Order: sequence, then structure tokens, then C-alpha cells
Amino acid sequence: MKKRIVLLLLSTLLSLQLKAQNTEAAQQLLDEVSAKIASFETMAFEFDYVLENRQENIKQETNGSVTVSGDRYKLLFLGAEQMFDGKKTYTIVPDNEEITISSMEETEDIGINPSKLLYFYKEGYAFQWDIKQNVMGRTIQFIKLIPTEENKEVEYLLLGIDLLKKTIYRLIEIGSNQTRTTLTISNFVSNIKLAADFFTFDPSAYPDYYINQ
Repeated sequence: MKKRIVLLLLSTLLSLQLKAQNTEAAQQLLDEVSAKIASFETMAFEFDYVLENRQENIKQETNGSVTVSGDRYKLLFLGAEQMFDGKKTYTIVPDNEEITISSMEETEDIGINPSKLLYFYKEGYAFQWDIKQNVMGRTIQFIKLIPTEENKEVEYLLLGIDLLKKTIYRLIEIGSNQTRTTLTISNFVSNIKLAADFFTFDPSAYPDYYINQ
């Protein structure tokens, strides 16, 4: 009986130790990714976006692109262009010939900031080491992100990291309603030269558009 108790205790201690080591390894890898991204003056990438709920027989696929410099960004997604110049956000919808201008405070309130897409995980999540996959010759290590505060919409996230490049390859969000959203990054380039007015909004380029501000 005593031997069984000792074995159980050793097994529990070993499990806790491995869990702590896995958490530490996940934290270290995320820190390396954050440091790598922070070293870039500019970056741009394309992405594929898939939303799927098998229970509801829903599957939506689309793609987009983002260019980032510091906090400034230009996002092309769902037939619209959104640009943040450091002070205001400009959402341009060609189909409606409409432009909406929002202040930085209003933009933060609705949680839109693609410039933080690649390091959003630094706050608000607990980390767990997850599976490793070989994707077209690339070694992708997944880290499970569990919200530390109650989140009625998100159950957990899986962040796939390219171990060689130390950049994010894929982000999978598992919703509480079992909706699975997958964002896969491709054609990532860094330290590209951008025109001085790349993030400058020019209203004269949209003479027939309605501007809502």
C-alpha cells in the first residue's frame, strides 16, 4: 500500500514538473518570436482565412494582406481596405463608395489592430506546449493559448510557430460554439521599403465617396 502511495506521489510530482517545463518552453519560444518581430521596422504578409462550423454545415474561405510599420498598418480584407496612420483609422469600402474615419480610441474599443496580430498573445493567456507538425518541409510547433479570464466566445487558441524562422505560421481559434477559425500566414517579408505617404489618407483619391467621420 505504501509503495503504491509513493509511486502515485512520484508520478504526480513528475507530471507537475513536466507541465512546468512545457510551460517554460512555450514561454521561451513565444518570447523569441516576440523579439524577432520587434526587430522588424516593417513587415508585410498575405493570409488565408477559413471559418468553419461542421455542426452548422458552415465553411467560409477568403484571403487578405497586411502591411505594418510600428503601430501603422494597411489591411486588405473582405473587399475593403482599412488603414491606420497612427492617429485615425480609415475604412474604405469600394462597393458602397463609403469611407469611415475613426479616432484611435474608437478603433481600440472595437479591438481592430492588425499591427498587433503577431504578438497579441503576450497578455491574457496561459501557455501549453502542444503538437509538432511537418508542413511542406517546415517544422511547426503549436502552442495552446488558454484565456486567463472568462471568455464566452473563445475556448482556446492554437498558435503554430515556424521553429527555424521564429515567425508565426498559423493561428487557430476554437470558439465555445465549436466554430473553428484558421488564419494561415504566407509570403511574409520584413524590412521592406515603403513610400513616405504609404499610410497617408488622400481624400482627393475618392472624389465620389461618402466620408463618414
